[in-house]
Amino acid sequence: MGAPFRKPVYPYIDSDPEIAGGTPIIAGTRITVRSIAGYYQMGLTVDEILTTLSHLTPSQVHSALAYYFDHQEKVDADLAVSSDLEYWENRAMCHSSQD
Repeated sequence: MGAPFRKPVYPYIDSDPEIAGGTPIIAGTRITVRSIAGYYQMGLTVDEILTTLSHLTPSQVHSALAYYFDHQEKVDADLAVSSDLEYWENRAMCHSSQD
């Protein structure tokens, strides 16, 4: 009989509804997994990401990338919305008209 299936654990990944709307973040920071995925998609290596975000550890970045690869479709969709300039301009206009 095989070993029981275990749900992947991402020790450096957390979410908090008060930070980034509850999207996955690197625990203890405000850095989203989406941000790490964006840097990765731009072609940055882990070392280059660490140079850019020098307060992170290699383990944190690797954990964020592991989470990204295991949830790529959802993170990519979140990244597309967060990168959609027209979406954010429209949201800014809606909020400014409410003031």
